[in-house]
Amino acid sequence: MGINLEKNSSINLTKAEPGLSNLHIGLGWDAEDSNGNAIDCDVSVFMLDQNAKIPGDGFFVFYNNLTSSDGSTVHQGDNLDGEGDGDDEEVKINLSKVDSGIIEMVFVVTIHDADKNGQDFSMVDNPFIRILNDSNNEELCRYCLDSSFAGCDSVVIGNVYRTGNDWEFGTLENGYSGGLAGLLEVYN
Repeated sequence: MGINLEKNSSINLTKAEPGLSNLHIGLGWDAEDSNGNAIDCDVSVFMLDQNAKIPGDGFFVFYNNLTSSDGSTVHQGDNLDGEGDGDDEEVKINLSKVDSGIIEMVFVVTIHDADKNGQDFSMVDNPFIRILNDSNNEELCRYCLDSSFAGCDSVVIGNVYRTGNDWEFGTLENGYSGGLAGLLEVYN
């Protein structure tokens, strides 16, 4: 098992695992509202340039665009209910294929139809993100959120970013309202 990270911490993935080129990002949660209805959480990846913006539609990876335009980042599909143990949604990244203009990949979890269903992140238990070496399935690090995010329908949970020739992972814990569309306004 890898390192358990704390809020606002980071790990240099390149130094922790020399030769690392393929990441497996696993995200998970347990979620149901007070009426016992499953909550549909979705993972998205915003691939950002030096201006902290998504440079084009192909650099926004989510359930309706599973592969980035540079072919580096592949969403493994939508899980509608978060049932079961382990990763609920997964993203694989080939670091050697990431477009040179992309300096950061931000991982976001949103609740689908949160307003319509009266749901927010205070109803989501045990949210986590973990980073694995996809070549040997070794977990490098894990981060478990500890805030409830009442009133928020989206959470920015972490990022993978360039530092010179190295890649690092940082923990983030920022809640937002306005759904995926609201977050896209921030990054477009």
